[in-house]
Amino acid sequence: MAKDKQYGSATLTHEETVKKATVADVPVTRTVPTRPLMAEPTRRADPAAALPFGRRNYTLMLLGIGVILLGFFIMSLDKEEFGFGFLGLTLGPIVVMGGFMLEFFAILARPVK
Repeated sequence: MAKDKQYGSATLTHEETVKKATVADVPVTRTVPTRPLMAEPTRRADPAAALPFGRRNYTLMLLGIGVILLGFFIMSLDKEEFGFGFLGLTLGPIVVMGGFMLEFFAILARPVK
């Protein structure tokens, strides 16, 4: 037999106490946070507008790669032992740095519309 508990002047059985203690009878309404829906990206009719850079940017990038390769070629032309001559230590690295500066300019330059 269930153990009885005394609440005030009324005596309740264990089952009645458990039923009274549950909140399943009370409807619970919760608001679930939702993420904002993002709109679809707008598509442009011009296929060239989808590229991140303009024609000038890509031309400068290719030119910069060519200048970098030219600088490494100049360094390989040095006839001194281990490349310690003027071409290997001075002229070649300056040309390579110029190529990298041209690459940075090509990336950062605003494309022409």
